[in-house]
Amino acid sequence: MNARLQLAYVGMHPDRRAELEQRYGSAEEVLEAIRKGRIEVPDRARRAGMVPAVERLEQLTAAGVTIGFREELPGHLAELPDAPDLLFVRGAIPSEPGVAVVGSRRATSYGASLAHRYGMALAHAGWPVVSGLARGVDGAAHRGVVDAHGSGVAVLGCGPDVWYPREHEELGRALIANNGAVVTEYPPGTPPNGWRFPPRNRIISGLCRIVVVVEAAKTGGALITARRALAQGRDVFAVPGDIDRPTSEGCNRVIRDGALPVLDPEDLIEAVSLVLGPSHGSVPVDGVPVDDAQVDDVVGRTIDELAVERPVSEVLARVARLEALGLVRREGGRIVKGR
Repeated sequence: MNARLQLAYVGMHPDRRAELEQRYGSAEEVLEAIRKGRIEVPDRARRAGMVPAVERLEQLTAAGVTIGFREELPGHLAELPDAPDLLFVRGAIPSEPGVAVVGSRRATSYGASLAHRYGMALAHAGWPVVSGLARGVDGAAHRGVVDAHGSGVAVLGCGPDVWYPREHEELGRALIANNGAVVTEYPPGTPPNGWRFPPRNRIISGLCRIVVVVEAAKTGGALITARRALAQGRDVFAVPGDIDRPTSEGCNRVIRDGALPVLDPEDLIEAVSLVLGPSHGSVPVDGVPVDDAQVDDVVGRTIDELAVERPVSEVLARVARLEALGLVRREGGRIVKGR
């Protein structure tokens, strides 16, 4: 494991590292080839990889960063063919698969608002929410998680001690404080070079069972994440939009290619529940987190009885959502608690 950690500090593209390890047989052999000059890397990268692992571990401990080697990562990530060999972690990675909320850095006010509501709804439902801490949709989804005091994971395209964008440092620290995590496969001090961001998208989708694309142009990181998710066998949801709006073009295309369209947060929660099963948190129904009182309000009654107090369309929608979440079921015309 020492050589694997040292090799991480060389800072190579993940695909190149994987190719070299396959060619040479192990991280130890790759590191030795770098040391002897058989593999060319910049001098600074070579020197970084020669620092003893024990020294690196001491530095990481002092900085509050832990190492998760592949075999220690959650199975839904570790089992992927292109899983990272290790992650630098601040906080704690949830053991269960989450839901990724991704989209354009140049989000519209509508997209940012919806991402925030999605983040809150998923957090209330008890599912981990994963995104990339970028401006736009990512940041809005993370803020929704923090506002709901939920668990979230930010996957960075730089070192764990480098906040990018800088204005999201407080947001990243709040995720960690809320029992979430900030993770990256790049060592401390790694700058946010553009080429480092596409590879991190496989980690975003790899930590999840579902990827939700809120807004996306026809190119960009959100669609890379969606394609990675499909290749990994994940479910992809997307928010449909105007066909002539650039920020909806990517979403409309992935829906055309098989993604499930989702609308408001309640619709999203219902769709996620069908994949992940009933939530184990406080689930928003009609924008309000569900508690025992809301379930008790319908239990033991019929649809007709409830329709005396509110429109039948509202009653049917509310009961349908509670049924989808496994909180209630209908038996002999009456509503009873779910099993």
